[in-house]
Amino acid sequence: MRYRAKAADASLNEDAMASPAVDRPGLRMRTTGWLERFRSQWQLQIMILPGIIFMIVFNFIPIYGLILAFKSYTVVDTIGGAPWTGLENFRTILHDQYFWASVWNTMGISAIKLTLGFFLPIVLAIMIYEVPWGPFKKIVQTLTYLPHFFSWIILGGMLINWLSTTGLLNETLQFFNIHASGNYLLDADKYWTIAAGSDVWKEAGWGTILYLAVMAGIDPELYEAAEMDGASKTRRIWYITIPELGTMITLNLILSVSALFGSNLDQTLVLMNTQNQPKSEVINSYVYRVGLSQGDFSYATAVGLGVSIISVILLVATNLISKKLNDNQSVL
Repeated sequence: MRYRAKAADASLNEDAMASPAVDRPGLRMRTTGWLERFRSQWQLQIMILPGIIFMIVFNFIPIYGLILAFKSYTVVDTIGGAPWTGLENFRTILHDQYFWASVWNTMGISAIKLTLGFFLPIVLAIMIYEVPWGPFKKIVQTLTYLPHFFSWIILGGMLINWLSTTGLLNETLQFFNIHASGNYLLDADKYWTIAAGSDVWKEAGWGTILYLAVMAGIDPELYEAAEMDGASKTRRIWYITIPELGTMITLNLILSVSALFGSNLDQTLVLMNTQNQPKSEVINSYVYRVGLSQGDFSYATAVGLGVSIISVILLVATNLISKKLNDNQSVL
């Protein structure tokens, strides 16, 4: 018996010493299982191949071009052969008054967009959700979604026509005996409002889709119980609907704040003119003008890289703040 116990202890010790190697067969089994699933679904896997190639070509390969921000590049140079200048392009940014003017315009327009464009889709989604008549709800959804599918070439042309001296806005105001004249797009002081308002008009309806999807999954019994307790519709929205939308609201807030230094280049190129340029020049249009129009590729790359870094910092900071306010839980 004594020898049997020693043999048993020895065998246990051998198993314990061999335990680190147990993961190897498990890894081989998982790899084999993955390959078998891949072979059984190879038709579906091939369908995502164009998307992967697209991301590699247009998202990952261009990252190499960021080294232009630290070089003095001209069209006769290669990216690798251009001379290095270190941080000289970034020092130039600090003293470029036109760049800082574009930053001010970008932040001003983005602040208005954030104020209106963040809350309006939530309110609009709740209003659509509470509409009891199905056909009317579909009509409202169609009309609010429709501007999203038009390009800024079309919508910009419409706005230029509507806001002209003899456009729809002035004609409507004059119909109500309100004196109105002049082309509003030629007034630089009005551009921020026009740019932010038209962008919200274009995207507000489309922004309700995610909120409506979340509200469709809310348990109807919550509303029934609240109604039985005597809660009004306003209180049901405040204490049931909005808390259920909390995660989606937080996610959209994080993405909106991180995009404060971004701007709609298509919209700017369509609506900008020589009269409103002091207020309509945003960072993206400034990079476009300096890089492509003036050929200063290195400086434009440095501006774009700096703005991207700031946007990442805003994204991380907003996410950390949301975690602190949400019991250390992140939506990302």
